[in-house]
Amino acid sequence: MSELPDLPALHATHAGIWLAKGGEVRSVSRGEAIARAAETPHLLLNAPMVAGRLGTPDLSGLDLLELFAFVHPARFAVPTVSGLGRAVGLEAPQGEEAAALAHLEIARALLETMDGGTDWAEREGAWTVGRALARAGWPWAPLAAARLPTPGKMERSLFTRLPEWDEGAHPTPPRTVHVDEDEALKRLDAFTGAGSERREGQRAMAASVAPTFAPRKAERQPNVLLANAGTGIGKTLAYLAPATLWAEKSGGTVWVSTYTKALQRQLDAEGARIEPDPVRRKERIVVRKGRENYCCLLNLEDAMQGGFAGRAAVLAQLVARWAAYSKDGDMVGGDLPGWLPSLFRRAGATALTDRRGECVYAGCAHYRKCFIERAERAGREADLVIANHALVLIGAARGREFGPSRIIFDEGHHLFDAADSTFAAALTGREAIELRRWIIGPEGKHRGRRRGLQARLMDLASYDEAGNEAIAKIVDAAQALNSDGWLARVQEGDPWGPLEKFFGAVRAMTYARAKAQDAGYGLETELADPDAPLVEAASAALEAMEALAQPMAALSRRLEAVLEDAPDWLDSQARARVEGAINSLGWRREQVAGWAAMLARIGGPADVDFVDWLACHRVEGRDFDIGMHRHWLDPTRPLAKAVIEPAHAVVMTSATLKTGEGWDEAEARTGAQHLDHPIRHFEAKSPFDYAGQTQVLVVNDLARDNLPALAGAYARLIEAAGGGTLGLFTAIKRLRSVHARIADRLARAGLPLFAQHVDPIDTGTLIDMFRDDPRASLLGTDALRDGVDVPGESLRLVVMERIPWPRPTVLHGARRLAGGGSAYDDKVVRAKLAQAYGRLVRRAGDGGHFVLLSAASPSRLMTAFPEGVSVERVPLEEAVRRVADRAEIAQVAKADA
Repeated sequence: MSELPDLPALHATHAGIWLAKGGEVRSVSRGEAIARAAETPHLLLNAPMVAGRLGTPDLSGLDLLELFAFVHPARFAVPTVSGLGRAVGLEAPQGEEAAALAHLEIARALLETMDGGTDWAEREGAWTVGRALARAGWPWAPLAAARLPTPGKMERSLFTRLPEWDEGAHPTPPRTVHVDEDEALKRLDAFTGAGSERREGQRAMAASVAPTFAPRKAERQPNVLLANAGTGIGKTLAYLAPATLWAEKSGGTVWVSTYTKALQRQLDAEGARIEPDPVRRKERIVVRKGRENYCCLLNLEDAMQGGFAGRAAVLAQLVARWAAYSKDGDMVGGDLPGWLPSLFRRAGATALTDRRGECVYAGCAHYRKCFIERAERAGREADLVIANHALVLIGAARGREFGPSRIIFDEGHHLFDAADSTFAAALTGREAIELRRWIIGPEGKHRGRRRGLQARLMDLASYDEAGNEAIAKIVDAAQALNSDGWLARVQEGDPWGPLEKFFGAVRAMTYARAKAQDAGYGLETELADPDAPLVEAASAALEAMEALAQPMAALSRRLEAVLEDAPDWLDSQARARVEGAINSLGWRREQVAGWAAMLARIGGPADVDFVDWLACHRVEGRDFDIGMHRHWLDPTRPLAKAVIEPAHAVVMTSATLKTGEGWDEAEARTGAQHLDHPIRHFEAKSPFDYAGQTQVLVVNDLARDNLPALAGAYARLIEAAGGGTLGLFTAIKRLRSVHARIADRLARAGLPLFAQHVDPIDTGTLIDMFRDDPRASLLGTDALRDGVDVPGESLRLVVMERIPWPRPTVLHGARRLAGGGSAYDDKVVRAKLAQAYGRLVRRAGDGGHFVLLSAASPSRLMTAFPEGVSVERVPLEEAVRRVADRAEIAQVAKADA
């Protein structure tokens, strides 16, 4: 066992900065901390966050999180001193000085794990990766190498260790079966366990979901159930009981789709109730996400073999270490720690996934071990596929084979937003240059594995002269697309080619007509009465799109002919490559066709089904993208046609599906109103005593747009609650300003404050940190309004800085006009308020206050809250007192318990 040197540690929070060395701790200034860290590598925990606390752009040292990721790949740990200490078996430190000393104890525990002989479960591969990390200059490498003896035989590489998936026959159609209500209730009882509380709402929902799985009456007439299931009735098990019964009896697959990754993880965790045996559970329940979420082994191999340099090379090796132990290779929301890419400023993380549709399928050396292919094949045979709305909708929109026929949409109130994103189109500079790179490949000094269409299909095209000719024409036509440096040329008035000239005309018209909005959103103007330069530029761009679309269609036909004629060389792997190329090319053809339709509309009649506008996207007053956008006026129309109608059974459920607007609004938001046959409704009220557990307070003496007063209100409320506060903002600028004013003050009171758009860490990890510490608070924007599930005392106060009125965009203006004007705005706001309030009570016993810091809160909007909940308009002083009183009562109750 090697002795651990007495390493110095640097611990920085909003409360201060501490240096620990030789068992002693002292408080230091920012200047001294930066100087010391530059002289000697210090132990750190989350270097980017510590750098932010010190006010320096960069900070290097021995990051404990990186060491944890190496020693325990694919394991979860909250990235705080107490969280990481708990993960390695240490008690939580009390106070900041103890936290500084704990850095060395955590380092010792992790390094001693490597000294622990056969007890270290993740030993295999550590020596090999450790050597690679040493070559990349990883600061921990010498200390790790001293504890990693050379193995007696060569370690298996990542690509050798990963199992291969088995090729299987295409799934057979499910058998025609019925799910009896009594059977569903018995299955529910088995899930909940003997002696569990009997929830009547849960049982009623299970019985209501069961008939949805009956055979449908006619083609394109699915059985549809809208289920408004209040928080706390246990809707997850209520729909899983009949769903798993149908899957077992029919041999088919039920897809459960969520909007947030948090619920997807929660559903995956319920798998133990459905199937206790972990081996069988892996076969029966599969989590699916889009291709861009999974680690691409070919990209990873390229990064490990020199494609990455500097800190990105260290990240590549740590990801390789993780990939060997990962459950499914999911890099976004899976078992890769969400904080790991942020330690490297996300340098290279996205390049390790297939975000551009460049997969070569069976042409890849790692095809048989591919995480994406394994998940897709496992999903064909599973009882349950846990997916997300985006994957389900995109798959349906592109007409994918093996599409889901039985779907349960949880978080169904988000279907409108998911459809709005899926069925939209954007012809922007960034999108167009991405298509150019997909076709032509890297140009200039670009490094990496990226290859153009010709290189990816070279071996296939060599068998077909017409196909080879079509590829050459596609590459030639793609020269008309904008290229590197396009934005600077457009801004300088010197665009090259038809697409850059189009973007120049878009920019000129947008700047001439648009009214400046918030700096984070840029400029936009509706596409009405376009000027002559834009019409002329659009016409030339349309010709370029048509010139590109024709050879793309020809290539698709040639690839389809290869499958039909089935030459001798077309084995199963070659067939997979051709099918993959057809799918990828089909997606790009749809993109080009959509752009052509948008360009044809300029100067012609408007299509009443769509909303078209021009935009210059800006950050801090500088353009970063330019283009034309098109959204459906009602995106639930394509949702109903492409997703719901082809299915056999669809359940759409949520705690806020119906809200106070009635079933008509629920049908409008889910696409059910576009079906021409009857659908069923189900409703179960929440068992929670919202009136007794919560109170809504509207602060009526806070001046609007007074940032110091707003910050003071947040600080006083958080102090009164003793933390446990979720602060919601409608603008990032105000969030940052408030955070800057109150973070130090709260930290000195022992109340940590985390914030989206401030702390350099992903949102999911911020929520984990917030959940882990009952005295912590979290500030955020829209993503936190409906994506936070924090039960218990960790969340006891929700504060909104103002009414979340919709931004006055071109798209919102069109929908507002079609939806009834101000009444439409009110519906949108009430839904947002209901979702934000819903964060407060997640389990029995939860409760607290919901505070609106806006005197201008119309009474008509207060119907967003559950019936009976008290809504009072009070001064800030009274709101603070009531929050403090509840905190005191909770502390007494906790002490008594």
